Amino acid sequence: MEVAEVAAEMAATTLGNPEGRVLGRITKIKKILEADVGSWAGRRVLVGGWVKTGREQGKGSFAFLEVNDGSCLANLQVICEASTYPLAELVPTGTSVLVEGELKPPPEGVKQRIELKVDKVLEVGPVGEKYPLPKTRLTLENLRDFMHLRARTNTISAVARIRDELAHATHAFFRQNGFRYIHTPIITTSDCEGAGEMFQATVLFSQAEKLAKEIKENPLPTESDVEAAKLVVKEKGEIVAQLKSTKASKPEITAAVSELNKAKETASRLEERSKLTPGIPVKPDGGFSFDSDFFKKPAFLTVSGQLQVETYACAVGSVYTFGPTFRAENSHTSRHLAEFWMVEPEMAFATLEDDMDYAEEYVKFMCQWLLDNSREDMEFMVKNYDKTAIERLKLVASSPFARVSYTEAVEILMGVTDKKFENKVEWGIDLASEHERYLTEVIFKKPVIVYNYPKGIKAFYMRLNDDQKTVAAMDVLVPKVGELVGGSQREERLDILKQRILDADLPLEIYEWYLDLRRYGTVKHSGFGLGFERMILFATGLDNIRDVIPFPRYPGRADL
Repeated sequence: MEVAEVAAEMAATTLGNPEGRVLGRITKIKKILEADVGSWAGRRVLVGGWVKTGREQGKGSFAFLEVNDGSCLANLQVICEASTYPLAELVPTGTSVLVEGELKPPPEGVKQRIELKVDKVLEVGPVGEKYPLPKTRLTLENLRDFMHLRARTNTISAVARIRDELAHATHAFFRQNGFRYIHTPIITTSDCEGAGEMFQATVLFSQAEKLAKEIKENPLPTESDVEAAKLVVKEKGEIVAQLKSTKASKPEITAAVSELNKAKETASRLEERSKLTPGIPVKPDGGFSFDSDFFKKPAFLTVSGQLQVETYACAVGSVYTFGPTFRAENSHTSRHLAEFWMVEPEMAFATLEDDMDYAEEYVKFMCQWLLDNSREDMEFMVKNYDKTAIERLKLVASSPFARVSYTEAVEILMGVTDKKFENKVEWGIDLASEHERYLTEVIFKKPVIVYNYPKGIKAFYMRLNDDQKTVAAMDVLVPKVGELVGGSQREERLDILKQRILDADLPLEIYEWYLDLRRYGTVKHSGFGLGFERMILFATGLDNIRDVIPFPRYPGRADL
């Protein structure tokens, strides 16, 4: 069944809504503006949104409001009379309104196709002070200082809708191709890449801070305090012994034993407390001790869900994970974030060739999806940011990707005479963005898949080729951003994988579970990762990755 047919079938069902009710009272502006004018004129609707611009007319007798609810780029023109509501409270930019009225065709000669004549103003969220976002266009960089309000701008709301469509396309593609969606952990004890640039997940610092505060309020007992408590225990013990020797009454002995036990507990607590050491626990060798940490071992925010999702690929078949990943890389470039999203499919019984096929079809699918479902927002991007954005989507959606080996790609780049690269080209280097873009934009003029990379620049889990110099890895390179997808056939041979882990200076013991996948029913399998924000950069033509994620995290900034 095609994607369009699936969507139509879903729209026709009333799962969980057997009466077929229309859910929600409010009509979305997108639905109004996309419909045939004749079918909507004269209908009463309830609309909620935010005023983009407002102006009083007719000597204050009525006002025109351009209202946007985020469902689409376009605004709905709303007309409200002064007798209905005080106009001065409605016209300020940023005001939220919930209004009811009748849809009418506007007078001839105006750009609007339909407008709303309001007769009820049900709710108003006023702007009490000057609205922080001016009507003049702020730069995207300046908008980052208004993280909580920037979604109200045309650019960021358009990016949000494009991002949503790409997420929907992702799930549609993998569902259509028989993949299962697996939620992999955010907190992990495995370093997928072996790079070490990871955020640590620990409670040691909060524990140390809590202890320091508590010690300040209640100082640690001194050695003499502990000795005094032990002396009390001795004295209480002697009293018990004396009572027993004199054959005192049972109640007397019981009371004395109770006092002795209390003294022992007090002494024990004091002695234990006296051993507390402020700060992070340290082992004799100088390293941190994680015995008192939450997980009793070092844990980190994940850099990839790949290793974990492989466990399901080796049981369920074709799977994918789609979620946030983290890198503690102190980079300030326009291509780096500390928190970003990855799409990572994994396929059992799949070779590198299969991996390249799936990656190519997935990227094409997303490009076509945007052409079919985000035309208005993409046209906005073309008009304001990148005139070639739609043409680029069409090119990728319709062109078979070129495929060259890493060695062939290096030979091509070394033969370039009309451009001097900042990064020297030689076999063994990790191709830089300028090399990747030159291959796609100048040499092939379409997306390129480069495969069989030197083993020294790729991760330990990638399958070693017979030449012992390269691994079965591949990258999908596209115009505008360079590398969009990175993947490989995974190493399924136990002995070779063990050696690759050791060669990468990684501790073998924490990967024993990963090696078990090779010990018990090993299988050839492959997968790839697509940086979701890079895909949005590629689609929109924006220049900075911080503008295509709702809440960017990068060195020095973690707003909201």
